[in-house]
Formats: sequence, structure tokens, C-alpha cells
Amino acid sequence: MSATIVRLPEPPRPARRSAPLQDRPVDGAKRVLLAAPRGYCAGVDRAVVAVEKALERYGSPVYVRKQIVHNIHVVTELEKKGAIFVDEVDEVPEGAHVVFSAHGVAPAVVNAASDRGLHAIDATCPLVTKVHREAVRFARDDFEILLIGHDGHEEVEGTAGEAPDHVTIVNSPDEADTVVVKDPSKVVWLSQTTLSVDETMETVNRLRTRFPELHNPPSDDICYATQNRQVAIKKVAKDADLVIVVGSANSSNSVRLVEVALEHGAKAAYRVDYADEVKQEWLDGVRTVGVTSGASVPEVLVREVLEALSEAGYGDVEEVRTAEEDLMFSLPKELRQDAAGKRDERALGGRSGH
Repeated sequence: MSATIVRLPEPPRPARRSAPLQDRPVDGAKRVLLAAPRGYCAGVDRAVVAVEKALERYGSPVYVRKQIVHNIHVVTELEKKGAIFVDEVDEVPEGAHVVFSAHGVAPAVVNAASDRGLHAIDATCPLVTKVHREAVRFARDDFEILLIGHDGHEEVEGTAGEAPDHVTIVNSPDEADTVVVKDPSKVVWLSQTTLSVDETMETVNRLRTRFPELHNPPSDDICYATQNRQVAIKKVAKDADLVIVVGSANSSNSVRLVEVALEHGAKAAYRVDYADEVKQEWLDGVRTVGVTSGASVPEVLVREVLEALSEAGYGDVEEVRTAEEDLMFSLPKELRQDAAGKRDERALGGRSGH
């Protein structure tokens, strides 16, 4: 059976520009403020390493349901190594190995994979798994769950799938004003982990105005990496004429970083997948460029942006660090040992963030 490759609605990597960015004069010294933390979080690193280890352990092809993480470069590189990305598990040959993406899946997907005799490896980020467990627990206690997130996003589909009869998706603060619940005394909110912290809390506050007895989840659902990257770009944005966010169009946390930068003082902000997409006109009159990257972006792509900016005279790079990250997650249990049964040296997936 042939598989349908899942690709971003963007062209592949553009050819390198024929000439470097030009070093045009501006009023004052040029500099780059490099946000930290940025780039890979522990959950993303764990998921990417899981696919790499599965290929080493079982050989090519290994199938992956949806994109393992939302980054065009990561997906392309894994395809080169033998990964095949599919939309649904019914596209995977019976008995094959399939990896579930970092965004998580609904129980129905797990059951469908089992029915086909697939060898499933669950690379769901543990922080997403936490939200899944919260949904199950609140549904068991007969709460109505208001899931703050983007309808159609894989993470939201997976969480909602844990308790479909109890979940209502709230896409935005405005939707908080119109959502209908059965019993205002038994309502709880949960959220997609990669949202804007500020927008999520605005939605929660508007929900609480309508439903004063709204329950909170036992802990904040917005993941540490999303929060840390937003805090860092807020600090950079106030001093930046331009902010460049490295990340893909379907990466929720990358898109949010552009919005957060604009909301906190950046005069302009753009998202790029690759350094080749940085436009000369963006730099006109710009003294200070802020640079960051979403949680699914490998550091090599950031370095390429910095090299391109250096060609344009922005060689003075100052890192603006607002937090340290050292969280690591174990790989899925199937991948913690090598083929000989010995503990794999990369059993602990998730390097420290930048």
C-alpha cells in the first residue's frame, strides 16, 4: 500500500540567494539580540530522537502519523533517513512500525493502530500526555471541559478525543463570550500547550466572568518551553526594530512568537523557515534585530540566519537569556534498549535547550 506524504503548505527550501544580504548604512551601530531560551524543547528533541532511533533499530521505512514535530526542515531530514509521514494509520502497511507525533493522538487512533497489528511507538510529549490525563479525570468526574485551543490542531484533536462527550473547544477570547455549558458549577478549563500565555489567560478571565465557579486545572497547561520563549522574546522585542522568528507556518508556538514580539514593542516581526527567506527590505533603517526560534526548530537554522545577518553588517550578537532549561524526558520504552538488549546511551532524550 502506498503512503501519503504529509507536507507543509509551503514550497521546499528555496535555493540560496545569488548574492548575500547587503551591508547598508543605518543611523547607529548594528546589532543582534539573540533570545534565549529558543529552539528545541525537551519534548521535541525526544520525539525527533525517537524516530531516529526507530530507524536505527528497525530499519527503513518507519512510518510517522502526521509530522513528528511542526518543522519543515526536521520532517525533510527524517524523510531522507527513511521515515514516511502519513495522515492516518490506515495508510501504514499491516505489521509495520509507526510513531505517534509529539502532539499526541486520541484513543481512537491508538485502537486503529492496534487493529492493524502495527507496532506503535508513542512519542507524545509528556506535557501533552499530562493534559490528556487531566481530560480523562475531569470527564470521569462528569465535568464539562472547555478546551482552549485551535480547532483542527493535532494536539487539540488528541486531547478532545480522550473525552469527546465532555469537551467543548474554545478557539479565542471572543468565543469565551458565546460558549454554552450545561452546568456552570461543573466546568473546568484546559488548554493546548503551545498557545500564547497572555491570550490564554484573557480567554480564561472572560470565561470566569460568565462562569464564576470555573475550575482550574491542577497545574498550568501551557508548557514551560512555550512560556520561556515568549518571556525571552518580550524582553528582546522592546529594544528591537525588527524581530525574526525561525519556525514553520503550522508551528503554533512559532506563529505566537511573531505576535508576542509585535505586542511587546517590536516595530516589525516576520517568521521564516530558512535564512534565504530574510528580505533585504526588512533591514532598511534597522539597527537592532531580534532573533529567536520556535520549540521545534533545530539550532542550525538559527545559526544560518545569524550568518546571513552578519553579511549585512549585523555581526555584533548579544544573547538575552531569561531562563535556563535542563529538563530531559526518557525515550519511549520501546527505544530505551539497543537491539542487543542493552540500555541505549541516548535512552534519555531531550538535550538542554538554548
